[in-house]
Amino acid sequence: MARFLVTLADQQTEQIDQADAYQQEGPFTTFFAVAGERQVIDSWSIRLASFRTSDISAIRRVSSVSLPLLRSA
Repeated sequence: MARFLVTLADQQTEQIDQADAYQQEGPFTTFFAVAGERQVIDSWSIRLASFRTSDISAIRRVSSVSLPLLRSA
């Protein structure tokens, strides 16, 4: 599992834990956990979080073991 850090236009950082992938869905970027050993986003994938794509400044994938937990305000 990985962790994604999403930096928004207002410089707020959101942490998405246990996400394997993300993709754009219309005006949103959605983060997913994929089922088992599958490496694709499909009907078995679990949506974890969505953000308006125009509000995202950066997305970084970080190994879960190399990053301490961040606390959101």
